[in-house]
Amino acid sequence: MKYIVVTGGVVSGLGKGVTISSMGRLLQSCGLTVTSIKIDPYLNVDAGTMSPFEHGEVFVLDDGGESDLDLGNYERFLNIQLTSDHNITTGKIYREVILKERRGDYLGKTVQVVPHISNEIQEWIERVAQIPVNGKVADVCLIEVGGTVGDIESAIFLEALRQFQFRVGHENFLLCFVSLVPVISNEQKTKPTQHGVKSLLSLGLTPSIIFCRCTETLLPETKAKISQFCQVSTSHVLSVHDVTNVYQVPSLLESQHLHQLVSASLQLSLGEEAELGPWKEMADSIETFERSVTIALIGKYTGLQDSYLSVIKALKHAAIACSHILNLEWVEATHLENEERGKEYDDAWNKVKQADGVIVPGGFGNRGFKGKTLTAEYCRAQNKPYLGVCLGFQAMVVEYSRNVLQWSDANSTEFDENTAHPVVMFMPEIDKETMGGTMRLGARTTTFTHTHENGNLPVLQRLYGGHDKVQERHRHRYEVNPEYVDQIHGAGLLFVGRDDNRMEVAELSSHPYYVGCQYHPEFQSRPLKPSPPFLGLLLAATGGLEDYLQKQT
Repeated sequence: MKYIVVTGGVVSGLGKGVTISSMGRLLQSCGLTVTSIKIDPYLNVDAGTMSPFEHGEVFVLDDGGESDLDLGNYERFLNIQLTSDHNITTGKIYREVILKERRGDYLGKTVQVVPHISNEIQEWIERVAQIPVNGKVADVCLIEVGGTVGDIESAIFLEALRQFQFRVGHENFLLCFVSLVPVISNEQKTKPTQHGVKSLLSLGLTPSIIFCRCTETLLPETKAKISQFCQVSTSHVLSVHDVTNVYQVPSLLESQHLHQLVSASLQLSLGEEAELGPWKEMADSIETFERSVTIALIGKYTGLQDSYLSVIKALKHAAIACSHILNLEWVEATHLENEERGKEYDDAWNKVKQADGVIVPGGFGNRGFKGKTLTAEYCRAQNKPYLGVCLGFQAMVVEYSRNVLQWSDANSTEFDENTAHPVVMFMPEIDKETMGGTMRLGARTTTFTHTHENGNLPVLQRLYGGHDKVQERHRHRYEVNPEYVDQIHGAGLLFVGRDDNRMEVAELSSHPYYVGCQYHPEFQSRPLKPSPPFLGLLLAATGGLEDYLQKQT
């Protein structure tokens, strides 16, 4: 097994996740099988209990793991499926060591940060690296260390990696460093990179490749200066400058022969040319699009776009498949609720009305739910393409119950426990006391059980290629109340996809595209294989859905 570790310096948010994912994609194009691990130094066991404002979205894995959003980057770029163990946190490591101490596994020894915590980290990495991806054990394991070099929280992980390089051998270990090269007074400054590398060297770690994030291409003299002061050859200082879309980064790295540098350092037998093929065609095609499509995203975490990162990516994947530029309009759900907000209210509704399609993604809590139900009502009545995900699906059910079945007080028990018509209810098996890891999580099977009134297959089933069953990922505590299913379904909001007595997919047959799903399809969307519900929304918004469906039959 070969290990490639990527650390970062100066500031966080430089794009280590995109860099390591692009490196992985490049190595895949050379015929290697790649897996990936993300190290997060926080004490939380996982990201499940964090606010989206705190850490961005929670990315859900097949096994139900609630992980850092960077695992989403890995899965999308590399088209692999990871597990919860691929996200290492300080909380997980310390929990494991304490459990071993309580069992007496350390035979009475004093348990210390070194060697017990550092050994646990190394053993975890080795174990997880051997988990097959797409049915095969990987040739290369990519490891991203979250945060920046010098953070107190990540110190033990860097110490463990210092030891790890000797444990696996230098020929199997490659350290990379991502740094910022700011431009001040029209000059590319190298001091931040120098200090970052100096910090790494003081920890006993020597980077072999330095990725320099910059607004413009790194100048030869800048590369030479970094090479001189950071103990790497000029060819190992790579320019990762801004590009028009992130899917061009693998080609950018290929043009600087990264795959050959890796091959030489890790004694791999890689050819001189990488075969990026369809990936490069997709990345280049984006620059040729002339038509645009506007989608309004109705959310409650719009102040931090990373809160909806997978939704944004899924919309972009679908827009690429439709050969359109995505114009995403952010609408704060609470701005849709009260006319007294004046300009905020008018501006929010203008965005909804002018959009070609609308998406209402998942979320928790009462704030903004009224705005989401009003949006669902408007899109239903005005035949505007609509996709509701998780809470957006439940908003459809509540709205339909109120305005079509005339149950004016219909609601979710999440927001009104005393409603006379609890059309959405708390799932009976969910723990009401413990928050972390207790939702209905991970991949579950949805079966398409009902057709439309005219006998046609559901639109979403046709978008899934006509399959009777699909696997998608979930993250929820509330579900459609089975006691109301027959009445709602009989009134026209068809529950066409189910998991036994759990409602998974709803559609209106008389609407261009009015679809809701309890699951989160965004987590399995890929640049070269967009998520079917998102593809349907974009096709409907661009006027191409009927032609597409006819071609599928």
